[in-house]
Amino acid sequence: MSAQPVHGGTPDHPKVPRTIGGISGALRGSRRAQFFAELLEAHQGTELDGVLNAWWGRAMLDTDPDRDRIRAAAEAGTLPTTTMEQILRRRQERTAQ
Repeated sequence: MSAQPVHGGTPDHPKVPRTIGGISGALRGSRRAQFFAELLEAHQGTELDGVLNAWWGRAMLDTDPDRDRIRAAAEAGTLPTTTMEQILRRRQERTAQ
């Protein structure tokens, strides 16, 4: 199973580079300051890697053009959802074809 990017980028060249500059450039508003605050407090190694990984995910979300619509739907409880069983069933149906 592989994940395909929704809005640009490839596994080799993601839309947001997994670098300090790439992440900070993609973050919206005050989130950039929060990122730098956590970054400056992190120790080199697994702690710093954890900060970069967490904020890279947030930066990817910040670059999604549907972000505001999806967030509003999630907060309103109207975001379509699916169960793991439904996902597995669809996957099995696709591989059987």
